Amino acid sequence: MEVSRRTVLAGMAAVPAVSLLDNIQPAAAAEASDVKLSWLEGKPTTAAVTTWGTPWPKGAVPANQSFALKSADGADVPVQSWPTAYWPDGSLKWSAHAIAVDAPAESYTLGPGTATAPAHPVTVQNEKLYVDVDTGVIKARIRKSGTELISHIWRGDVLIAHKGVLVNLKQDKIAEDEVGGAVREQYDSDIQKVTVEQAGPVRAVVKIEGRHKSRKGLTWLPFSVRLYFVAGAENVRMVHTFVYDRDGQKDYIAGLGVRFSVPMRDAAYDRHVRFVGEGHGMVSEAVQGITGLRRDPGAVVRAAQIAGTKLPDPATWDQRVTTRLQYIPEWGDYSLSQLTADGFTVKKRTAKGYGWVSVDQGKRASGLGYVGGVSGGFAFGLRDFWQRHPTQLDVRKAATDEAEVTVWLWSPAAGAMDTRFYHDGMGQDTYPEQLEGLNITYEDYEPGFGTPYGIARTSELTFWALEATPSAARLGDLADQVRTPPQLINPVDQLVSSRVFGGLFSPVDRSVPAKKAIEDHLDFLFDYYRGQVESRHWYGFWDYGDIMHTFDEDRLVWRYDVGGYAWDNSELSPDLWLWYAFLRSGRADIFRFAEAMTRHTGEVDVYHLGQWAGLGTRHGVQHWADSAKQQRISTAAYRRFYYYLTADERTGDLLSELVDSDKTFLVLDPLRKIRTEPYTPDPHALSIGLGTDWSGLAAAWLTEWERQGPKAAVAKAKLLGTMETIGAMPNGFVTGSGLYDLDTGRFAPVTEKIVSVSHLSAMFGEVEICAELIDLVDMPAFEAAWLQYCRLFNGTRAEQTEECGAYFGNLILRQGHARLTAYAAVRLNRDDLAARAWKDFYTGDGYAPNLPWTAEDVNTTLNPTKAAKWVSTNTTALYGLAAIQTLALVGDKIVNP
Repeated sequence: MEVSRRTVLAGMAAVPAVSLLDNIQPAAAAEASDVKLSWLEGKPTTAAVTTWGTPWPKGAVPANQSFALKSADGADVPVQSWPTAYWPDGSLKWSAHAIAVDAPAESYTLGPGTATAPAHPVTVQNEKLYVDVDTGVIKARIRKSGTELISHIWRGDVLIAHKGVLVNLKQDKIAEDEVGGAVREQYDSDIQKVTVEQAGPVRAVVKIEGRHKSRKGLTWLPFSVRLYFVAGAENVRMVHTFVYDRDGQKDYIAGLGVRFSVPMRDAAYDRHVRFVGEGHGMVSEAVQGITGLRRDPGAVVRAAQIAGTKLPDPATWDQRVTTRLQYIPEWGDYSLSQLTADGFTVKKRTAKGYGWVSVDQGKRASGLGYVGGVSGGFAFGLRDFWQRHPTQLDVRKAATDEAEVTVWLWSPAAGAMDTRFYHDGMGQDTYPEQLEGLNITYEDYEPGFGTPYGIARTSELTFWALEATPSAARLGDLADQVRTPPQLINPVDQLVSSRVFGGLFSPVDRSVPAKKAIEDHLDFLFDYYRGQVESRHWYGFWDYGDIMHTFDEDRLVWRYDVGGYAWDNSELSPDLWLWYAFLRSGRADIFRFAEAMTRHTGEVDVYHLGQWAGLGTRHGVQHWADSAKQQRISTAAYRRFYYYLTADERTGDLLSELVDSDKTFLVLDPLRKIRTEPYTPDPHALSIGLGTDWSGLAAAWLTEWERQGPKAAVAKAKLLGTMETIGAMPNGFVTGSGLYDLDTGRFAPVTEKIVSVSHLSAMFGEVEICAELIDLVDMPAFEAAWLQYCRLFNGTRAEQTEECGAYFGNLILRQGHARLTAYAAVRLNRDDLAARAWKDFYTGDGYAPNLPWTAEDVNTTLNPTKAAKWVSTNTTALYGLAAIQTLALVGDKIVNP
């Protein structure tokens, strides 16, 4: 049942939210201890740059605290620090930090103090037409208008690269047969806004916004690029985001990349091109090769070219070579194309208009390349190069005075990006027909809703201005950092003791057999999904980072082509499962899996432009296919972890985008197909669910409040206002939905006891957000309302009826709700609820202790793989969260199954 206007008192929510703002009590005093930091994947082998976030207990660290960093041997390390979140009492909740070190230490210690200054601080000059950034090693000029994002990169007085632009190839149509043709047109970046976000001394950040523009003046594909510079570094990191602003039925991306020009000053035989493939394997070429010739220039000469060092004067060579240099080809163009996850090819040619020659091929390239010579050169790398195929690295005109480098995020060799919807609707023109379709393929179809308009993708690139062609070992080290950027992390104990993210996790514990069994099951599930990503090839530009929803026991594949059973799109919160699994373990493999998922689900599964901006798309064959556009997918609850642990600014943008997403309920009614009463969205009486809808809004408001963003006051008022009015409802969260006023940020009062409970309501971050809110805000009525829901969801019919006036119905996902029972047990200090929580966990409708907990070998599918037919992603996510949180809450009361 929904809340209707008939159940609302006259006059909407009388108490203004501002009256709540003084009800937050200061936290008890706490003390901050030093934090020992370590590298996620172990100490880097070469100079490293990293940014990370550290949490602090409530009341322990003043808001304006400065920090110092020391290496393991006690040496001071320059560090730049800034706040990213505050507790309600004004103390620091999360701080962010950045370092650049030439020789990384095994570990570091962070604590209160005065930071030491870098020997060569990064400096920023913000001029009228450009911004200059100087790291002490390289200097870059960033234009404020025009096409060139980075007009020049110097190392000392040497120009290493210039004319840095974004490039796009737009294709007018998709060729439907072998003889069909399509017209491609080039678009370049057109800068509209430049903002200096940080200006040193260790880290500088410049944000560039604009659109891609054709020579005819047409524009599309809005972009946001951040450039990162750090003190003493010879590289620039780029975080590149674009938003797709077409409906998928016309105008296709046939190429998308970043291009630089690189001056070539050395003799052709002293110019080099490098591509790093798998591991440290490398294509290592000279523009004009002097090895393998019929005449030998000399062993010293050949060795120098192989090493990439300056060759002796040609006058000292065997003159039979020197006098014939003009007859040795100069290879100006090179291309490495990674069109699939398991295959790349390398080719080269002398110049445009001449035939390509195959060089070699391999499986998974690193994404790192280099062009230059003994007097300086330019290295370039794209992270997740093979995982996000089709990608490509191009070097052109290396035999001329100026080479051209293009890092293709979408390879032109792959054909146009096909974003068209995958079927014709099959006659599903009305809501009843669409519900019938839902009942057979689990896809919620609606004409015009399967559009990619407004989805986005973010890529990470790095560019190095080098003083000479680096050694093979150095290039291998750079490739490793492209694949896996160095990341400092906090110890698990610090994450647990600070009680961030609701305090719903505890360290991995195998101290008793019952706990060991659960930990082993958690490990099995993660390892199984990691293996499925690899053996099922869940890779590709739009797909990488997501997992599939449901397995097909007959075909022994995941249901990639069956409606709502295909891509998962965060259904039932696998994002949360992974992040909590990392917080309690510190495991690098879990962090990277969760990171890839966050990059995917926050960008691809959510709309950033258009009428549905702020909403996400339900699970489906294409990430944008389903007509259910909802808060439960876009929720900030899934992004908060990565933002606070890494201080990633792009993720911060995604969080900020959601602050006003309550307005989306004016545009789209989530229940439009199943409502039984007439309903027209009213800004003063919007029907909003208290589960998946409100939890998404609350997560965004909480994040804006604690970040003290530009809309923090409004977000805080809305958060506290809705909390108070939910708490005032006779049945609290059990009511199911409320009528929300956009102007006051409050739900209308309800006079009746209404029961409308869904098994999904709390499964998209509400458990976690409510735990955080109750820890932050002293509001007894809200806590009572939440604890009532936690107690009764898995309660008996009699308990539900007696307290709320009606039976909740035949609910499912009881195992996933065991953690709610455990939470109530702790808050109410009730051993009977703790015992019931473990019973719910062991005997609920999820994974039972007596399942095989193994996967079988499968050799009848396209590729050898493993299958655990009993595994589904819905159940995996809920088992993972129920296990982690129930162990954290009532692990001391665990029983054997």
